[in-house]
Amino acid sequence: MGNKRFPRMTADEAAELIKHNQTVAFSGFTAAGAAKVLPRALADKARALHAMGDPFKLRVLSGASTGELDDILAGANAVSWRAPYQSSRVMRDLINRQEIEFTDMHLSHLPQAVLFGFLGNVDWAIVEASEITTDGRVYLTTSIGASPTFLQCAENVIIELNRYHSVRLSEMADIRMMPSPPHRSPIPIYDPLNKIGLPYASVDPNKIVAIVENHEPDSTQSLDQPDEVSRTIAHQVVEFLLSEQRAGRIPAEFLPLQAGVGNIANAVMSCLADEPDIPPFKMYTEVFQDALVDLMEQGNLIGASTCSLTVCDENLQRIYNNLDFFTPRIVMRPQEMSNNPGIIRRLGVIALNTAIEFDISGHTNSTHVCGRDIINGIGGSGDFMRNAYLSIFMAPSVVKDGRVSTIVPMVTHPDHNEHSVQIFVTEQGLADLRGLGPREKTRVIIDKCAHPDYRDYLHRYAAESPGGHINNDLHRCFEMHNSLLEIGTMKFWE
Repeated sequence: MGNKRFPRMTADEAAELIKHNQTVAFSGFTAAGAAKVLPRALADKARALHAMGDPFKLRVLSGASTGELDDILAGANAVSWRAPYQSSRVMRDLINRQEIEFTDMHLSHLPQAVLFGFLGNVDWAIVEASEITTDGRVYLTTSIGASPTFLQCAENVIIELNRYHSVRLSEMADIRMMPSPPHRSPIPIYDPLNKIGLPYASVDPNKIVAIVENHEPDSTQSLDQPDEVSRTIAHQVVEFLLSEQRAGRIPAEFLPLQAGVGNIANAVMSCLADEPDIPPFKMYTEVFQDALVDLMEQGNLIGASTCSLTVCDENLQRIYNNLDFFTPRIVMRPQEMSNNPGIIRRLGVIALNTAIEFDISGHTNSTHVCGRDIINGIGGSGDFMRNAYLSIFMAPSVVKDGRVSTIVPMVTHPDHNEHSVQIFVTEQGLADLRGLGPREKTRVIIDKCAHPDYRDYLHRYAAESPGGHINNDLHRCFEMHNSLLEIGTMKFWE
């Protein structure tokens, strides 16, 4: 696999090719497989130009969040527009101050939006690879994300050739591009480990203007150990899944699981390993997290389809040191496949995600605080929750030392409506909402999930609301949120 025909450049030399207000699509799905040296060089360029009074900002695309990449570019004031998801505190602050325009999107929608120009032309794709051939085969590293689409659509391509990662990652890759509508046939994935594509992405070699070499790990950080609240939520989820299996609603072989990123989801995965009645299972998910390395080595997790290996470097080295074991058990796909609604529904995926708040009608907010300030974005949660066999949302009942309830009369930003969510779980209990009418649903959510400090108020609100199909009072539904903004707590009655 040679690449002698492609120009070699330093990161600074390659950054000089990129101009103000151009759209740059970076590889990465979380920090896994994200571009590393070019973002730093672009940030340096931005600071230098800004010091001279010259403008330099970019329109930035990626598969999902990108770890340090967003921090670096946002910290240099080098971003004017961003899509489809981010998790950077620095960028979040700029977005909420309206200094960066942010387009929040379902992750499964992004590749099609890019391919058909909904988001404008892509001037540059900067993609991390472990190897590239002279005929344009690009072997990606620890994530697939939207990189195959970026390589196809971008006018110019820079490859970050990262020698840190194992070239054997291609044994996990399964890359297939969707044909254009209306000529899309059913996607023949009938098991999480089915492969239907190629181990590499493709690019027109004439587009490649530079190769920049480096030897750097991903910046993925290990998650904190689950706290007592997370463990309590996890145990309730596992007990619910066992009860569904005993009732015959989950088959004896179990169903594939999806888990969002975070400590609560990690706790659920660990709890599954501790329950002897849970059979070995598979996952059809978007991120392969730290807890899954142990589960796979222990035999609890027998296979996983994912979009990225979002694990800390210690666990990535465990995978690299035992690739003969892991490569047959992990499939990495583009996000258009890992988050595909049709496949999720066909496989009967059980979706486990976390949220900012729930309301007593069954709606969920997973993106915005008080309906104004974004946290990260919707990510892939909507792809899975709307199409899952079981849609489960989890959160602690209170946060901020009890000043904020996650169960409220009405969510301030409805990302997932009552028709998509079936189960709510907090450390207080689990509310199974299937088949319930609005008033019974309200009672169950309050009794099972709300913190005791807030139950009486929520019951009074529901009882005093005007008549109708839904328990809503438009004069009072945001009393708790307004109190939080005004006095720093939702407990305005104290």
